Amino acid sequence: GTLTSYLMALDDRVACAAPGCYLTTFRRLLETAGPQDAEQNLFGQLAFGLDQGDYVILHAPQPTLICAATRDATFDIAGTWELFRQAKRFYGQLGFPERVSLVEADDVHGFTLQLRIGAARWMRRWLAGAEDPLVEEPFPVFPDEALRCTPEGQVMFLPNECSVFELNRRREAELARLRRQFWADTPLSKRIAVVRETAGIRALAELPRLQTRPAGTIKRRDYRIEKLALETEPGIVLPALLFVPAKAAQEAVLYVHGEGKQADAQPGGPIESLVLQGRLVLAVDLRGLGEIEGRHARDWGRGLFGPSTMEFFAAYLLGKSLVGLRAEDILCCARFLAEYSSEGRPRKIHLVGVGAAGVPALHAAALEPELFALITLRRTLVSWADVVRTPICPAQLPNTVHGALKVYDLPDLRALIEPGKLIIEEPTDASGRVVVGRK
Repeated sequence: GTLTSYLMALDDRVACAAPGCYLTTFRRLLETAGPQDAEQNLFGQLAFGLDQGDYVILHAPQPTLICAATRDATFDIAGTWELFRQAKRFYGQLGFPERVSLVEADDVHGFTLQLRIGAARWMRRWLAGAEDPLVEEPFPVFPDEALRCTPEGQVMFLPNECSVFELNRRREAELARLRRQFWADTPLSKRIAVVRETAGIRALAELPRLQTRPAGTIKRRDYRIEKLALETEPGIVLPALLFVPAKAAQEAVLYVHGEGKQADAQPGGPIESLVLQGRLVLAVDLRGLGEIEGRHARDWGRGLFGPSTMEFFAAYLLGKSLVGLRAEDILCCARFLAEYSSEGRPRKIHLVGVGAAGVPALHAAALEPELFALITLRRTLVSWADVVRTPICPAQLPNTVHGALKVYDLPDLRALIEPGKLIIEEPTDASGRVVVGRK
């Protein structure tokens, strides 16, 4: 269904089409099942206004039959009918209302009998000029061996073949050369501007000041914990814990952890150690992490893509990166912490990023270095190039930025930070293993 929709919209040779169990509206998709498999998400698609119904409109006035299932758990039938109404009206304005139709099977997702018959009749009508009441008779199903296009059924067994992973590795090697040249020949201000544009991270001065709501207080010996709800922009609320030492603190730490604000917040843990040293500590759940972590029931990545997959693709459709959005969260929270009870003297912030929060933390620090006195990255990915070179790399999807390797990699960001301000602890490769001797 996806490929048919793309091809019928883009290729004039497609004289007649019947996409099945894919077309609905993005509004209903996002309200119900959420963004789907990677190939169904075009970068910035919603930002430049391409809805799924536009695939049908782009195919007009060629005949299109929309095949749908009443009980499709992924592609909402109400959205499909709304899409059909839009397409019918458009075809009508062109003078060909009969060239678009819809067949709905009272069934689940799939190319089921009613849809197969509907598609076959549609093709015969417009390609053969036949209107006979075609039905599907029982037919033999060929064994796999008879359907093979290669001798052993696997293209990788053919001479001189290579995998998609190998093609990606070759492409990354080309891009690495271009990146080195770009960073050697480009002024610093231009490099920073390109990183900011690619990741979609606004300058601190352009970000709204966050709104705070108290949510209770926890008292511990020698300090207290204030529960906060931080709204970094309308509709985006981040749960946070503010650790306040008994005496006024001159130093402050923004602590962002890939497993959430509570991961290192237990008594005797790393955050308490900082607080007992007299530091004000703000631990925040960045969007899609911790308390607001997104895990979709379908999990079509079988756990390999990690949490926040749906949030990643929602941002992707909007032409944004989850890395960039989380980096903006960090910048807003750092500014809030710098000014918190500072009596007009904003304090410098020590930024700690752990695990999945490390890549956004690196972006925030590289783009707004004056905001941070010290940056500590713990168990953070060493490079995106390592991801490309690693066929199986769990939970790295939310860490990626569309098109980034054309212009920069994570080591390039680390090089932007003043020597002595960046501490790297237990850096990890794409598979999540600690890399000894690499920074």
